[in-house]
Amino acid sequence: KVEYVHRQRFRTRAEARLKIATWIVDFYNLRRRHSANDGLPPVTFEQQMIAKRQASTALLRTAVA
Repeated sequence: KVEYVHRQRFRTRAEARLKIATWIVDFYNLRRRHSANDGLPPVTFEQQMIAKRQASTALLRTAVA
């Protein structure tokens, strides 16, 4: 958020909070790539992890049944 804040001017604290939160949701979490996530945006990485977890859970269920 620091990279966003330093490029903006806000009239009020409430405006700053709203715009920063919007930026985090719209850009930082959806599109910005992160090296810790194999170069994927956090949302995409999380979706892949959920899919992998569901697949492994399904495999365990079929192995037990």
